[in-house]
Amino acid sequence: MPHPFTPVATVPVDVSTARVHEEGWQSWSPSGAYALGDKPYRPTNDNWATVCYRPGVTVPEGTFQGEGLLALDPGDGTPVRLWAAPEPTRAVPSIRLTVEGGTAEISADGPVKEFTGTDIQMVLGEWASSLAVEAPRPAPTVWCSWYEYFTAVTEDDIHENLRAMDTLDLPIDVVQIDDGYQKALGDWLTLSGRFRSRAGIADAIRARGRRAGIWTAPFLVDPASDLAAEHPDWLVKDLDGGFLHAGRNWGHDLSVLDTTHPEAAAYLTEVFRTLRAEGYDYFKVDFLYAGALEGVRHGSVDALQAYRAGIELIREAIGSEAYLLGCGAPLLASVGLFDAMRVSPDTAPHRRPEADDYSQPGQDPAEFTGAGRQWQHGRFWVNDPDCLMARPAVETRERWAAHVEATGGLMASSDRLLSLDQWGVETTRRLLAGIDIEGADR
Repeated sequence: MPHPFTPVATVPVDVSTARVHEEGWQSWSPSGAYALGDKPYRPTNDNWATVCYRPGVTVPEGTFQGEGLLALDPGDGTPVRLWAAPEPTRAVPSIRLTVEGGTAEISADGPVKEFTGTDIQMVLGEWASSLAVEAPRPAPTVWCSWYEYFTAVTEDDIHENLRAMDTLDLPIDVVQIDDGYQKALGDWLTLSGRFRSRAGIADAIRARGRRAGIWTAPFLVDPASDLAAEHPDWLVKDLDGGFLHAGRNWGHDLSVLDTTHPEAAAYLTEVFRTLRAEGYDYFKVDFLYAGALEGVRHGSVDALQAYRAGIELIREAIGSEAYLLGCGAPLLASVGLFDAMRVSPDTAPHRRPEADDYSQPGQDPAEFTGAGRQWQHGRFWVNDPDCLMARPAVETRERWAAHVEATGGLMASSDRLLSLDQWGVETTRRLLAGIDIEGADR
């Protein structure tokens, strides 16, 4: 049952200059600062509310809301105020702000602590540092198949780009195979018809002196998969006894793997141990919001405990030396678990997203939320601003490249490399040469 909102603070504000930072629930949830007269970004349909925002949470009109974190610059020269979850890896309260006249009223549905500072980004960074997370390792440079080939990627596409990296002399550490190699969501070890051998590709990548990376969505299950047909007891249930609905994507309704079920946990361990043994040591784990959805699980743990336990299971299976990148993840509940984290919605070859929903793919929403979460970089993890796309067909590619470069975060190319013109090759090479998490040249 939802907890009631109780008053936290009353703050005088200058309504013409005050700003509010909303922290979204997960990687794709819009996050950033608004003027009091702005209309914050909200889901434009029920499906995106489940897939990209905090499910089950409807924010009243005229209300700002942060998930576990909300900051207010009163705009009158008084200190910035920040309200945050005391233990965000255990509980993430929703925090609301409404304005009446020249007064802001703050309320929350769980305990919060208050912090102050001189500006919003500074107080956010100081709060992040107070959690004393171990400093993240520098990220490798990456080539990723997704934004050129999407789910139609083939084994031959990977080999072509692997050769092109040498031809173009690109400083790429990791070659990451994205969605499309597997038969279905959940059937991670069964190949699609476009791939012949995962181990063979990993061997070819490593033979050229690069590292092999691979994508999974470990908590999602396609109801048409072999896993769903053979092991329906491995899926999270809803309160009515049916399968928990994790939204719709890839043209399918999606179910959730119950990693508190011992056999499902053993299966997930087998998947990641197998991939690791085949030579993969860079793992992008995506659509992680599904592991934190409220539902009926085999184990008597809450959703955030189940989520963290599932990620810890993956980490144990791949080992401490492998690099782990999260995406679509409930952010504050993920602190301390990842090497790198996507901190924005997907980018795209276009600027504006579908229906102006800033959780949806587009360069504008990726820039808005990526900039709003820059304070997390180097404190919680290496920020992943999403991939560089430098091919001529990409709209405003120069502006997108400038955003990716300015973050100083994970640098990943996602073009068919032989399609790059001179500007694309030079920009890709320059950004991949990169800067580390301290901002110093490599």
